Formats: sequence, C-alpha cells, structure tokens
Amino acid sequence: MAYEELKPTGVTANTPKNIIFGAGTIHKGLECTAGVWNFAESLIGATQGGSKVTIKPEIKDIEADGALVKIKGLAVKTGETATIDINFLEITPELLKMSVLGTDTEGSETVGIDGYNAIESKAKIVSGDYIENLGFIGKTLEGAPVVVIFDVALCTNGMEHEEKNKENSVLKMTFDCYADMTGDMQTLPYHIYYPTPVAG
Repeated sequence: MAYEELKPTGVTANTPKNIIFGAGTIHKGLECTAGVWNFAESLIGATQGGSKVTIKPEIKDIEADGALVKIKGLAVKTGETATIDINFLEITPELLKMSVLGTDTEGSETVGIDGYNAIESKAKIVSGDYIENLGFIGKTLEGAPVVVIFDVALCTNGMEHEEKNKENSVLKMTFDCYADMTGDMQTLPYHIYYPTPVAG
C-alpha cells in the first residue's frame, strides 16, 4: 500500500537531544570565558514552580484593499519583547531589592533597629538596577545545557509573594530584556545557545 512507510510517531534517534526537561536554573552575571561557563558562581537561588521564558516579535500586517488574508511580504516587524517569569523559593535581600527597585541601607546606625538592614523606596531607576547577563539554563534529556541570556534585564512586576498556612512563600518576579543606548535600539540583546548537533 502507499501508506506502508507512514510512521506512527515522530520520535527519532535525535529526539532525546531535543527535549528540554526539568525546571532549569536562574543565573546573574552568566558568561562563558575561554569555553568555560560560570554556572555555579552565577546561580541566584532555588525556584519552585519553574520559570517561563517568552520571546515575542511584534508584527504589523499591512492591510491592502481587496486582500482578505495575511500576505507574505506585507508583514513588518515593529519591535519585540523578551521576558523571564521566575518563582523564587529563596527570598533574599538581593532579590527583594531587585523586585521593588529599591535601595538598601546597611548597619544598625542607619536603620535604627539593631540586627536589621532596610530596603527602602527611591525615586529613580539607576544603572545598577539593571541586571547584567540574566540567564536561564535548561537541560536536554541527555544532560546538555540550553542557555538563554538577556544582556540587560530589569524586574518590572514589583514584589509579589503570598503567605499561606502550612505552605512556603514564593517570590514571583518578571524580568524584561532591555536594549542598551549604545546599540541599534531596534533589536533586543538576548541570546539562545543551543548545543551543536553531534553526528552519530
């Protein structure tokens, strides 16, 4: 019959290399120097409930009289957004400061309460509020890392965490990718590093 070669599944020998499995990890200052990643040194903290990476181009379809469907060649990229939604299990002073874009004070003389530092509001976003090389790392079933890096990121959703009886709190943070003023200001500085296929 003509259908004898139709396979019941799309699974091939390469399938395990192309499945990303697990919650992944979140990193700050993630970089690769001389072929070596600083995975351990750049870890931010534990998560619960995973993370979500969204990279979305903004597209304007030009409408022409008489054309009732979208037309190839009349789609224009007008921008893009890139975000990482993270559910942090660990709630550290550094993460709280990132979430509210606040300022911190150190020492009991400034705070006035012995044994505490304070995170407080401030009026303006400063250069240090932007996170350099915010990274998400997932792994394939074979253990190869798949890396997503935002060169410049900023927490844009503020602080949101909910406490419930007999449950731990999770700090929900959304980071948006930002372009630098020295760039072309038309594309976002994100990078997706996928393992190079190995023959075999």
